[in-house]
Amino acid sequence: MHAATGDKFWHDAAAVVAGAGHQPSGALVLTTALAALAAVASSRLWPVTRTVVTLAHEGGHALVALLAGRRVNGVRVMRSTAGLTVSEGNAAGPGVVLTAAAGYLAPPLLGLGAAALLATGHLAGMLLLSLILLAALAVAMRNAFGIAAVVVTGAAIAVVVWRGSALGENVLGYLLTWFLLFGGVRPVLELQRSRRRGRGRDTDADQLAALTGVPAGLWILLFGLAALAALVVGAFWLVP
Repeated sequence: MHAATGDKFWHDAAAVVAGAGHQPSGALVLTTALAALAAVASSRLWPVTRTVVTLAHEGGHALVALLAGRRVNGVRVMRSTAGLTVSEGNAAGPGVVLTAAAGYLAPPLLGLGAAALLATGHLAGMLLLSLILLAALAVAMRNAFGIAAVVVTGAAIAVVVWRGSALGENVLGYLLTWFLLFGGVRPVLELQRSRRRGRGRDTDADQLAALTGVPAGLWILLFGLAALAALVVGAFWLVP
């Protein structure tokens, strides 16, 4: 590694740790919010953009399973944007309950964490952490479409970080954060709608009901309240 390249690496690394970047304009924050909302609300865009939410959903299952001491056998994300995370461990107890609950909670909580980093000037750290989480998810992925989805998402972030301007990094950081915040709400509404129509009786909420005795409807309510709370708090932090 040349000295100049090494100096730049350590300078950039120090910047990631220190944060303290300048805050973007209110127009950029609101524009990215509207763009993310459109990507979530559009019936044409959502079937494609939902894949990013599914990556966060399944990644949440996998991460909490590992933290709970379970063994993750693999993660799959399908073209339909459905996903599956398989883990081994105790068939009952807090570990499996937390693992099952993590999926619908992961996207809004990741969005809230990203909002906290952006609000404190840690844009570079937020983008770098996104790449690290995607790299970890790629290791656990077990199907071709899922791997491709992780690679495409990670490559888009990496290109902006490596070659993009400060404006490009801000647009990507805020767009991704808003998308996770808005995108955490719609899947819960879809889950409730599906169960009301008599479909989808093997969902995370149904598994949690079987594990805990708490009705699936209450779990869906919990997911919805958590997603809305993350959206409100995240918006409060992001909007100047």
